Amino acid sequence: MFRGSWATNSGVLTRAQLRSSAWRRIREDVYADAAEPDTHRLHARAVSLVMPPGAALGGRTAAVLSGLPDAAGPDDPVEVVLPTTVRWDPPGVFVRAAELDGDVVGLGPFLRWTAPVRTAVDLARRGPVPAAVVLLDQLVQARVVELAAVRAAVAALPRCRGSRTAREVVARADGLAQSPQETRVRLLLAASDLPGPVAQFEVRDAGAFVARVDFAWPAQKVALEYDGLWHADPAQFRRDRERLNRLTAAGWRVVFATAADLHRPDRLLRLLRAELR
Repeated sequence: MFRGSWATNSGVLTRAQLRSSAWRRIREDVYADAAEPDTHRLHARAVSLVMPPGAALGGRTAAVLSGLPDAAGPDDPVEVVLPTTVRWDPPGVFVRAAELDGDVVGLGPFLRWTAPVRTAVDLARRGPVPAAVVLLDQLVQARVVELAAVRAAVAALPRCRGSRTAREVVARADGLAQSPQETRVRLLLAASDLPGPVAQFEVRDAGAFVARVDFAWPAQKVALEYDGLWHADPAQFRRDRERLNRLTAAGWRVVFATAADLHRPDRLLRLLRAELR
């Protein structure tokens, strides 16, 4: 990743070489090896070379750089936090002004982004609540942040824009979900009239481990599992069936939720009510 003007002014490349198929123009005056995969991180690195001094990458971009690559894709705008005294409005970049207060980490002299807890708090303040809870669960599950640290930082916020939203987000996050869809299922259950389940429950039979299930109502021996696309893999399908047989033999009933259930949850909730009865 380099500035085209640096390369030509220093004589490393000619203008004709810069226009060759060896390099790809990422944004004005910023180029990368043409073999680099097109990711959000690539575009973040490009923006970092041209953003003003004192700025830092933030929001979902900072989440990507902190270790959550699915937080943003190559078509999502790169997010930048500017000092309040600086003005900069380039195309393809989402800019907001805020005091950074030293909450910055980085790699090298150019690539700077908000620290993990600051990133999590900023995303929680932004909302909307369900999407922010999903992101916070992902950050905790990926061990980018500890939920307790984020809750403490949110509790310390003064009354400000987004502080109320952030408090709701950290109250509803648990950091246990293995996927964004599991968090969405948990939020769906929390909004229903069903009794609250235990997330990531370890089922045991006569003291022996049977399986870990996404959600469980242990008293009724009912489990709810999110059934993702990866279950189509033949080897995984076989392991799932063996696991289901062990749960059934231990006296458990298992209900499966799919992506369609999240769009039209009534059928799933009726089925769970019947099983819990």
